[in-house]
Amino acid sequence: MFSTGGRFRQLLKKYGKVGLGVHFSVSAASISGLYVAIKNNVDVESLLHKVGMGDVKTSEPSESPQNDPELITDLPSPSPSPPPEKTRNRTAELAASSGGAFALALLCNKALFPIRVPITIALTPPIARFLARRNLIRSV
Repeated sequence: MFSTGGRFRQLLKKYGKVGLGVHFSVSAASISGLYVAIKNNVDVESLLHKVGMGDVKTSEPSESPQNDPELITDLPSPSPSPPPEKTRNRTAELAASSGGAFALALLCNKALFPIRVPITIALTPPIARFLARRNLIRSV
């Protein structure tokens, strides 16, 4: 059985420009969808984690000395409890801090390459047949 990369190369040899066109179209649709999702504050990191595509691990320092269990203070704790923290949307933070949503969409698109290749492999033969029937390309 061929690996995904080998099947992709074989597909490009057989279909040529049609295969490249399909792959670039799938990539453009992926980048567009990711860009819209990131601009609408969808937490892309948690979605990728749900489908098993990876996890971004960061270590956060303690925000205040009250969070340190080793620190013993004789001061009474403040009576009003602080409001509960909102869940952190790391995607929004990265989009704001690392050059924008488009750059983040490109990085996510790069990570989704193993998903885009099978889509390209599945879509290229029917699209090539359709274009051949319409006499837009030579028969493959």
